[in-house]
Amino acid sequence: MEFLRPASWPEALALKAEHPAAAPIAGGTDLMVELNFDRRRPPVLLDLGRITELTEWSETDGAVWLGAAVPYQRIITELGERLPGLAMASRTVGSPQIRNRGTVGGNLGSASPAGDAHPPLLAADAVVEVASVRGARTIPITEFFLGVKRSALAPDELIRAVRLPVAGGPQQFSKVGTRNAMVIAVCSFALSLHPARGTVGTGIGSAAPTPRRAPAAEELLAGELSWESPQPLPESLLIRFGELVAAAAAPIDDVRGSAAYRRHALAVLARRTLAWTWQDYRSGRWSRCA
Repeated sequence: MEFLRPASWPEALALKAEHPAAAPIAGGTDLMVELNFDRRRPPVLLDLGRITELTEWSETDGAVWLGAAVPYQRIITELGERLPGLAMASRTVGSPQIRNRGTVGGNLGSASPAGDAHPPLLAADAVVEVASVRGARTIPITEFFLGVKRSALAPDELIRAVRLPVAGGPQQFSKVGTRNAMVIAVCSFALSLHPARGTVGTGIGSAAPTPRRAPAAEELLAGELSWESPQPLPESLLIRFGELVAAAAAPIDDVRGSAAYRRHALAVLARRTLAWTWQDYRSGRWSRCA
């Protein structure tokens, strides 16, 4: 196995073009597990650790540009108020050691249906910025995942950053697992309220071949929520929202849980997160993670 360590972004793109089968590595929290268990044996490893721009973030015009190699721990400590949903999800990733190494870019690169970062990115309408020697392009998060561990990345492309708006309303993330962290989710759910445009965003994880949204559930709330004079939500609305979220999933039976359990759990998570975010909106108190 060949090991390449570019010193700049242009050099990394050139090496990726020369070696399309090269596996990028930054934190290595997913890839090293696959290597250690001999589940994957790429011919080339492309170490992105020396490219400092990938470890930076910035805010412009109400949106955060998040470098692909910014670790979860920094999202928690530096972006908890700007991106509360993503910060909540970051808190549930692995152990402190994993959170200090693991990155959203790596989570996207592996494209696992169970990736903890994926539901809040979907709920927030994130955009993935990718590049190759042919140029740069952006991929809406809803178009990024193509199948189990398959993404819209071309063989010669690398993930440079994720762009997502600063939270304009309350956000939540919840997952079901044997523990709160250090566990692959049985299922997970994220919810973002967007009061300025009168909409909500959803994200479902570990309950379909790809992370996905629940469009029918989003449409239900867009027509039912009273943004100008928020009132307590009727139980019937919470229940119907949970049903539509569960219906949007396509779970399977596996060692972590049955399809029926995943649907039930998603309905519960959806009801709870909606109740929490709406109460935060009504009270003027948004959930903070830092």
